[in-house]
Amino acid sequence: MKSKLLIIDDCKTIVAILSDVLLKTGFKVESVLDGSEAMHKVLRFRPDLILLDIVMPRFNGIDFCRMLRNDTRTSHLPIILITSRNQVEDKVAGLEAGADDYVLKPFEEVELIARIKTNLRRARQEKSFNPLTGLPGNILIEEVLKKKVNSKEKFAFMYADLDNFKAYNDAYGFLKGDEILRAFSIIIQEAAAKKGNIGDFVGHIGGDDFVLITTPDKAEDIAKEIIRVLENRCKDFYNQEDAQRGYIKSINRQGVACLFPLVSVSIGIAHNEKRDIETHWEVVEVATELNKYAKKTPGNIYAKDQRLERQGAKISKGL
Repeated sequence: MKSKLLIIDDCKTIVAILSDVLLKTGFKVESVLDGSEAMHKVLRFRPDLILLDIVMPRFNGIDFCRMLRNDTRTSHLPIILITSRNQVEDKVAGLEAGADDYVLKPFEEVELIARIKTNLRRARQEKSFNPLTGLPGNILIEEVLKKKVNSKEKFAFMYADLDNFKAYNDAYGFLKGDEILRAFSIIIQEAAAKKGNIGDFVGHIGGDDFVLITTPDKAEDIAKEIIRVLENRCKDFYNQEDAQRGYIKSINRQGVACLFPLVSVSIGIAHNEKRDIETHWEVVEVATELNKYAKKTPGNIYAKDQRLERQGAKISKGL
């Protein structure tokens, strides 16, 4: 799919030159000459990157850049300022307003394209990481998993999620819930570093769902380490009364008041050590089934695929 670029500049000549260069490079390009129409155009066209002139009649590019950054609908967009001003203070003002880069007029085609591609690549990478934990998200998880399957190398895919997390979130609030998620992401990363291999992959699907890709011989040791650390640290996230009692009072999905145990983890481990796996979808399906299987037993649990048949699994408390 072609990346969409929006040029905001009152000079028809500059717009024509830029459009010609960018279209030949393979981008989809639109432009706006009147600054007063710029925001409407941005919201309608939904560009992947904006090329913004700083100085236009009745329009200040710096102020507009700041406006884009302060609007949640546009705050994520890469912005490259186009300016004839070569003063340091002008560049600093643009960067402080939220611009990602700048290009001086007259511009070199090669440099302009390189800067655009660099900022588009950076924006795609940022979208691929979970903003809460900083871990790779779904896009990168899928890419890595596909490479593992296609390479035919032996690997284990671990799918971990927190039990009773929703009840904790409802009782303590989402800010405290975010604290647990960040802490758990660190627990997984440290367990992989301690018990796994250099280069093992840790990702955050979203919410309380995490994945870890390692080798089959390391998976159980990593799972045991995750469980050990979480059990030791779990009570730190609760007030003294709930921690001592070992449960909290909250509302279930049917709106009924219930007692919920402290947060624990269930881990499903799929691997290709004993049977071939043809697609990344198959890996995820098996790991998800094992995760659900583990959840049938209360507490911190992992379940590992043990046989050629999909139904076979080893379930363990981990300690």
